Amino acid sequence: MPAMPDAQVLIVSNGVAEDLIGARLAHHLRGRGLHVQALTLVGAGGAYADVAERVGPALALPSGGFPFGSAANLRADLRAGLISASLRQWAAGWRAGHAARGVIAVGDAYALMVARLAAGAAPLYHVQPLVSVHYGEGMTVRAYLRELNALGANAFMPWEVALARRARRVYTRDAASARFLFARGVSARHFGSFALDVLPDPELDLTPLRDGRPVLALVPGSRADAPLSLPVMLAAATHLPDLQAFVAWAPPLDALPIPDGWTRADRSAAHVTLQHGHTRVEVLRGAFGSVARAARVALATAGTATEQLAGLGVPSVAFVTGGPQFTPTFAARQARLLGAALTLTRPDPHALARAAQHLHAHPAARADAARDGRARIGQGGALPELAREISLDLLGR
Repeated sequence: MPAMPDAQVLIVSNGVAEDLIGARLAHHLRGRGLHVQALTLVGAGGAYADVAERVGPALALPSGGFPFGSAANLRADLRAGLISASLRQWAAGWRAGHAARGVIAVGDAYALMVARLAAGAAPLYHVQPLVSVHYGEGMTVRAYLRELNALGANAFMPWEVALARRARRVYTRDAASARFLFARGVSARHFGSFALDVLPDPELDLTPLRDGRPVLALVPGSRADAPLSLPVMLAAATHLPDLQAFVAWAPPLDALPIPDGWTRADRSAAHVTLQHGHTRVEVLRGAFGSVARAARVALATAGTATEQLAGLGVPSVAFVTGGPQFTPTFAARQARLLGAALTLTRPDPHALARAAQHLHAHPAARADAARDGRARIGQGGALPELAREISLDLLGR
């Protein structure tokens, strides 16, 4: 049924994963008769292409949306026009939000602040896929100070809680976080895992490429860390002859690094084979859903993708890349979140191989990792419930 002109909602999101979540939510909202506009605070917002009308200027940041990941990230983003472009985005959000029936923030406290400015008197909702009380587990005051640049990611800050109290509803990534916010006067609920809701369906059948060995997934991520981490992963794969390696590659295949001693054979527009001696690795673009579901163990330097692997019960081994996302602080935070589902090692192929081989060879270790991963990430099905509740609130149906 076509939406009425006044049945409009604005989604404000700030990041690659946040855009994916916002776009999937927009899909469900459209199915309930709402017209959706999207203000993406980082990047071009390509995820919304078929489900929402984009508003406001795009902002491409050198940090990929992690300005506070390091001082270098912040300097690069400021030089790229972070402040002036942000002011234009706020103005666009204010115009769109004041014409909307409701405003939804998908992201951190910054996305919530922009959405609050945009909403005016309209109902405000917050989808918080980032902060979890699990990030702060076992942290001392000294540990918080060591990760001062990630303070607002490791814990719910007082200003975020104050903003969240102004929202009609806050949807959290886990039940423990919902309980924490509810105890502080926030109308918080947990319906399930946003990460698993945006996990792609299997894109292709890997059977013709399988050789009978268990699958080792190499998941270098979608950001500038990927070309830095993949060579280390490939080197580790040469020490794991009992596992067949598949790379879930997100950037264009033209950006695929070919380390010394490796050869490349293009099989199709989305499939490349890399070979080093007896080690053969299949590189697939746009096939993460298939690779993740086939994997026994993963080497991963990703954000949401690593969480999705954990939610599927697949243990990952990770390492600091030197790139903009997978910094020491980010790696430590993700390890606290995922528990036994994530093993951190040095960025050394031998160390990676030893950790992956341990998980492969010890079913009990894999079972512990799977249990932690599924418990921390939860089950899918959150976003349809969010759309149902929000549309019922705004439209009465």
